[in-house]
Amino acid sequence: MESITLQQVVPDAFADDPVSRESDVWGRDVTFRKGEYYLVEAASGTGKSSLCSFLYGSRNDYAGRILFGDADCRAFSAARWGDLRRRSLSLLFQDLRLFGELTVSENLGLKNELTSFKTPEQIGRLLETAGIADKKDTPAGKLSFGQQQRVAFVRCLCQPFDFILLDEPVSHLDAANGKILAGLLLEEAQARGAGVIVTSVGSRLGLPYHKILTL
Repeated sequence: MESITLQQVVPDAFADDPVSRESDVWGRDVTFRKGEYYLVEAASGTGKSSLCSFLYGSRNDYAGRILFGDADCRAFSAARWGDLRRRSLSLLFQDLRLFGELTVSENLGLKNELTSFKTPEQIGRLLETAGIADKKDTPAGKLSFGQQQRVAFVRCLCQPFDFILLDEPVSHLDAANGKILAGLLLEEAQARGAGVIVTSVGSRLGLPYHKILTL
Protein backbone atom coordinates (compact mmCIF):
# COMPACT_ATOMS: atom_id res chain seq x y z
CA MET A 1 0.00 0.00 0.00
CA GLU A 2 1.63 3.19 -1.20
CA SER A 3 -0.77 5.86 0.04
CA ILE A 4 -3.78 6.70 2.18
CA THR A 5 -5.98 9.55 0.98
CA LEU A 6 -8.75 11.37 2.83
CA GLN A 7 -11.24 13.05 0.53
CA GLN A 8 -13.38 15.62 2.32
CA VAL A 9 -13.63 13.43 5.44
CA VAL A 10 -15.55 14.93 8.36
CA PRO A 11 -16.61 12.97 11.47
CA ASP A 12 -20.38 12.77 11.78
CA ALA A 13 -20.06 14.41 15.20
CA PHE A 14 -18.54 17.51 13.56
CA ALA A 15 -20.96 17.78 10.65
CA ASP A 16 -22.35 21.12 11.85
CA ASP A 17 -19.22 22.29 13.68
CA PRO A 18 -17.54 25.35 12.11
CA VAL A 19 -14.28 24.54 13.92
CA SER A 20 -13.64 21.62 11.56
CA ARG A 21 -13.50 24.11 8.67
CA GLU A 22 -10.20 25.43 10.04
CA SER A 23 -8.61 21.97 10.07
CA ASP A 24 -5.80 20.86 7.74
CA VAL A 25 -7.40 17.40 7.69
CA TRP A 26 -11.18 17.46 8.21
CA GLY A 27 -13.04 18.53 5.10
CA ARG A 28 -9.86 18.58 3.02
CA ASP A 29 -8.15 16.33 0.48
CA VAL A 30 -5.07 14.95 2.24
CA THR A 31 -2.70 12.18 1.13
CA PHE A 32 -0.33 10.30 3.42
CA ARG A 33 2.46 8.61 1.45
CA LYS A 34 4.47 5.55 2.31
CA GLY A 35 7.96 6.46 3.46
CA GLU A 36 6.96 9.87 4.82
CA TYR A 37 6.36 10.97 8.42
CA TYR A 38 3.39 13.07 9.51
CA LEU A 39 2.53 14.78 12.77
CA VAL A 40 -1.13 15.61 13.36
CA GLU A 41 -1.38 18.15 16.17
CA ALA A 42 -4.74 18.55 17.83
CA ALA A 43 -6.49 20.17 20.73
CA SER A 44 -8.40 17.81 22.96
CA GLY A 45 -11.77 16.89 21.47
CA THR A 46 -10.92 17.64 17.84
CA GLY A 47 -10.95 14.01 16.71
CA LYS A 48 -7.40 12.66 16.71
CA SER A 49 -8.41 9.25 18.09
CA SER A 50 -11.34 9.26 15.66
CA LEU A 51 -8.88 9.82 12.82
CA CYS A 52 -6.84 6.78 13.87
CA SER A 53 -10.01 4.69 14.22
CA PHE A 54 -11.20 5.72 10.74
CA LEU A 55 -7.83 4.83 9.19
CA TYR A 56 -7.74 1.51 11.07
CA GLY A 57 -11.27 0.65 10.01
CA SER A 58 -12.69 0.27 13.50
CA ARG A 59 -15.13 3.15 12.92
CA ASN A 60 -16.87 4.52 9.84
CA ASP A 61 -19.05 7.30 11.27
CA TYR A 62 -17.76 9.93 8.88
CA ALA A 63 -18.71 11.66 5.66
CA GLY A 64 -16.32 11.62 2.71
CA ARG A 65 -14.01 8.89 1.44
CA ILE A 66 -10.83 7.21 2.66
CA LEU A 67 -8.81 5.56 -0.08
CA PHE A 68 -6.10 2.96 0.40
CA GLY A 69 -4.31 3.37 -2.88
CA ASP A 70 -7.28 3.77 -5.23
CA ALA A 71 -9.71 1.62 -3.21
CA ASP A 72 -12.43 3.06 -0.99
CA CYS A 73 -12.03 1.32 2.35
CA ARG A 74 -15.79 1.42 3.03
CA ALA A 75 -16.10 -1.45 0.55
CA PHE A 76 -13.57 -3.68 2.33
CA SER A 77 -14.76 -6.99 3.74
CA ALA A 78 -13.95 -8.07 7.29
CA ALA A 79 -11.41 -10.51 5.85
CA ARG A 80 -9.65 -7.76 3.90
CA TRP A 81 -9.51 -5.54 6.98
CA GLY A 82 -8.04 -8.45 8.93
CA ASP A 83 -5.33 -8.94 6.34
CA LEU A 84 -4.56 -5.20 6.26
CA ARG A 85 -4.17 -5.12 10.03
CA ARG A 86 -1.81 -8.07 9.93
CA ARG A 87 0.28 -6.96 6.96
CA SER A 88 -0.07 -3.26 6.21
CA LEU A 89 -1.43 -1.25 9.17
CA SER A 90 -0.19 -1.09 12.73
CA LEU A 91 -1.76 1.05 15.45
CA LEU A 92 -0.68 2.20 18.88
CA PHE A 93 -3.95 2.92 20.67
CA GLN A 94 -4.08 5.86 23.05
CA ASP A 95 -5.61 3.58 25.71
CA LEU A 96 -2.96 0.92 24.89
CA ARG A 97 -5.35 -2.09 25.06
CA LEU A 98 -2.94 -4.42 26.78
CA PHE A 99 -4.18 -7.52 28.60
CA GLY A 100 -3.46 -6.65 32.21
CA GLU A 101 -3.47 -10.23 33.47
CA LEU A 102 -0.91 -11.35 30.85
CA THR A 103 2.80 -10.77 31.16
CA VAL A 104 4.67 -8.36 28.94
CA SER A 105 6.05 -11.28 26.92
CA GLU A 106 2.60 -12.80 26.54
CA ASN A 107 1.12 -9.52 25.33
CA LEU A 108 3.85 -9.19 22.70
CA GLY A 109 3.51 -12.84 21.76
CA LEU A 110 -0.17 -12.48 20.94
CA LYS A 111 0.69 -9.87 18.33
CA ASN A 112 3.81 -11.51 16.96
CA GLU A 113 2.20 -14.94 16.61
CA LEU A 114 -0.14 -13.54 13.96
CA THR A 115 2.74 -13.09 11.51
CA SER A 116 5.88 -14.51 13.22
CA PHE A 117 7.49 -11.24 12.16
CA LYS A 118 10.03 -10.87 14.96
CA THR A 119 12.28 -13.51 16.50
CA PRO A 120 12.38 -13.83 20.31
CA GLU A 121 15.85 -12.35 20.19
CA GLN A 122 14.66 -9.32 18.23
CA ILE A 123 11.81 -8.75 20.67
CA GLY A 124 14.26 -9.04 23.54
CA ARG A 125 16.45 -6.34 21.97
CA LEU A 126 13.44 -4.04 21.53
CA LEU A 127 12.52 -4.48 25.20
CA GLU A 128 16.12 -3.87 26.21
CA THR A 129 16.33 -0.67 24.18
CA ALA A 130 13.00 0.50 25.60
CA GLY A 131 14.32 -0.09 29.13
CA ILE A 132 11.74 -2.70 30.13
CA ALA A 133 13.53 -6.01 29.53
CA ASP A 134 13.42 -6.73 33.26
CA LYS A 135 9.61 -6.53 33.13
CA LYS A 136 9.08 -9.25 30.51
CA ASP A 137 7.62 -11.70 33.02
CA THR A 138 5.55 -9.08 34.88
CA PRO A 139 1.79 -8.84 34.30
CA ALA A 140 1.17 -5.72 32.24
CA GLY A 141 -1.48 -4.51 34.69
CA LYS A 142 1.15 -4.17 37.41
CA LEU A 143 3.30 -1.75 35.41
CA SER A 144 3.12 2.03 35.56
CA PHE A 145 1.26 3.67 32.68
CA GLY A 146 4.54 4.89 31.23
CA GLN A 147 5.93 1.35 31.27
CA GLN A 148 2.74 0.04 29.72
CA GLN A 149 3.05 2.70 27.03
CA ARG A 150 6.49 1.36 26.15
CA VAL A 151 5.16 -2.22 26.03
CA ALA A 152 2.38 -1.15 23.66
CA PHE A 153 4.93 0.73 21.57
CA VAL A 154 7.10 -2.37 21.20
CA ARG A 155 4.00 -4.46 20.45
CA CYS A 156 3.01 -2.31 17.47
CA LEU A 157 6.47 -2.95 15.96
CA CYS A 158 5.94 -6.73 16.13
CA GLN A 159 4.23 -6.98 12.75
CA PRO A 160 4.77 -5.92 9.15
CA PHE A 161 3.36 -2.53 8.15
CA ASP A 162 3.29 -0.06 5.30
CA PHE A 163 1.84 2.58 7.64
CA ILE A 164 2.01 2.84 11.41
CA LEU A 165 -0.45 5.02 13.35
CA LEU A 166 0.50 6.25 16.82
CA ASP A 167 -2.09 8.02 18.95
CA GLU A 168 -0.29 10.17 21.56
CA PRO A 169 2.62 7.71 21.87
CA VAL A 170 4.67 9.66 24.45
CA SER A 171 1.95 11.27 26.57
CA HIS A 172 3.27 9.66 29.79
CA LEU A 173 6.98 9.50 29.01
CA ASP A 174 9.85 11.79 29.88
CA ALA A 175 11.98 13.34 27.17
CA ALA A 176 14.74 10.73 27.44
CA ASN A 177 12.40 7.78 26.97
CA GLY A 178 10.55 9.60 24.20
CA LYS A 179 13.86 10.05 22.37
CA ILE A 180 14.64 6.34 22.72
CA LEU A 181 11.27 5.32 21.28
CA ALA A 182 11.61 7.83 18.45
CA GLY A 183 14.93 6.20 17.53
CA LEU A 184 13.36 2.72 17.57
CA LEU A 185 10.47 3.83 15.39
CA LEU A 186 12.69 5.64 12.91
CA GLU A 187 14.92 2.57 12.55
CA GLU A 188 11.92 0.28 11.96
CA ALA A 189 10.16 2.69 9.58
CA GLN A 190 13.29 3.23 7.49
CA ALA A 191 13.95 -0.51 7.28
CA ARG A 192 10.45 -1.08 5.91
CA GLY A 193 10.08 2.13 3.90
CA ALA A 194 6.93 2.74 5.92
CA GLY A 195 4.80 5.82 6.46
CA VAL A 196 4.31 7.13 9.99
CA ILE A 197 1.30 9.10 11.26
CA VAL A 198 1.58 10.45 14.81
CA THR A 199 -1.07 12.39 16.74
CA SER A 200 -0.29 14.73 19.59
CA VAL A 201 -2.04 17.15 21.93
CA GLY A 202 1.24 18.39 23.34
CA SER A 203 4.27 16.11 23.70
CA ARG A 204 5.81 15.36 20.31
CA LEU A 205 7.53 12.18 19.28
CA GLY A 206 10.80 13.50 17.87
CA LEU A 207 10.89 12.44 14.21
CA PRO A 208 12.06 14.26 11.05
CA TYR A 209 8.50 14.99 9.95
CA HIS A 210 7.82 15.67 6.31
CA LYS A 211 4.62 17.49 7.17
CA ILE A 212 2.89 18.82 10.31
CA LEU A 213 -0.89 19.14 10.13
CA THR A 214 -3.32 20.80 12.51
CA LEU A 215 -6.47 18.86 13.19
